[in-house]
Amino acid sequence: MDTPDFISLIGTLLSFILALCFVYRIVYFLIGLFGRSPVQNATHQCRYGVLISARNEEAVISDLIHSIQGQDYPSDLVTIFVIADNCTDHTASAARNAGAHVYERFNRVKIGKGYALNELLQHIEEDFSLSSFDGFFVFDADNILEPNYITEMNRIFNQGYRVVTSYRNSKNFGSNWISSGYAISFLREARYLNKARMLTHNSCLISGTGFLVHSDILQDNKGWKHHLLTEDIEFSADMILQGETIGYCEDAILYDEQPTDLKTSWNQRMRWSKGFYQVFYHYGWSLLKKTVKNHHFSCYDMFMTLIPGIALSFIGLFFSILPVLLAISDQDAAAYMIDFDLYTIFVGGISGYLSLAFFALVTVLTEWKRIHCQAYKKILAIFTYPLFMATYIPIGVIALVKKVEWTPIPHTCRMDVTAIGQGKEQKNPTSLIR
Repeated sequence: MDTPDFISLIGTLLSFILALCFVYRIVYFLIGLFGRSPVQNATHQCRYGVLISARNEEAVISDLIHSIQGQDYPSDLVTIFVIADNCTDHTASAARNAGAHVYERFNRVKIGKGYALNELLQHIEEDFSLSSFDGFFVFDADNILEPNYITEMNRIFNQGYRVVTSYRNSKNFGSNWISSGYAISFLREARYLNKARMLTHNSCLISGTGFLVHSDILQDNKGWKHHLLTEDIEFSADMILQGETIGYCEDAILYDEQPTDLKTSWNQRMRWSKGFYQVFYHYGWSLLKKTVKNHHFSCYDMFMTLIPGIALSFIGLFFSILPVLLAISDQDAAAYMIDFDLYTIFVGGISGYLSLAFFALVTVLTEWKRIHCQAYKKILAIFTYPLFMATYIPIGVIALVKKVEWTPIPHTCRMDVTAIGQGKEQKNPTSLIR
């Protein structure tokens, strides 16, 4: 076999192996599309603490606190805690005025949400005791909750799940192609991954914000011990390895603000990509070993969640460097490799665009009523979603070699969740909560 044929064979084999590894996601997609979640009522109203880490969130923190206070769940069973982390604005006073228990933190060495949560839990243990709460919600300061959020999460918590995640919606889907790209990704994850995992009794994954943790877990961990760049994915991997099954509540809806400018989005997703690499480095082998040894499907699913960006980045680097190496020893093979790359990029680009557009189409159609913006913006987002996802390719490659640190993202978007609760379309994502 000559060199060009061998290169073509390698490329085909790699594509086949990756596709085979992800066949189960087709099953998940069908379950997410057609599956129906059973309705089970809660038997007990638990006592909850709410953990909010906020850095310079003066503009939005009170909105979250008010949406928690406005829940249809008994207010005497919910206590709100805020850690104002290295703030230079009036986040602390805004949170206090809104009715939260507030602690301030100033630490320029241990930077990141994980460290802030850990210090907040230490304060709660000293002043209240973690054991006085059944569980703790974790929210970002820019979040807004629908009025039945805690009631619905309590229902799943009562089923025995010690970690529960929720439906992550967007405040500003219709701002532009960047915010809609984020939003579709989170909606896809909720409907076509976590819902399917829940219905097949496999572990779901935590995605950044909007989740509930049993107090026993935090006590056993002596606080919050996950401090990689993506502490949510690290927490998910660790919980799955410890034998926890993370539950999902599709009726607990949380609204989250998404970046709207490319620079902010690029930096945020650079951190996410680097964080995925870190989690893979620390947990990948343990996940794979437990997959093989214990036939643990949730470990396999977690492993396959971590592997795509890493695999694609390395494959991309390999096929980028290969023509240079071949040119040194075999100019004909190098010329073929360049043609092969161009052909692969063209065919892969078209097929990738169509595949992502299809998933965006299905997601937008099935979640249409939950997406709160004008109809034409929902339709336009279907066509721009593949472009948003394509930007992950250079981000993933650069994250392999770039040093990445946690940096705060400004939040200013406010929305009227009461209008949404009444079925009204959210046309202005900067309107105030009433």
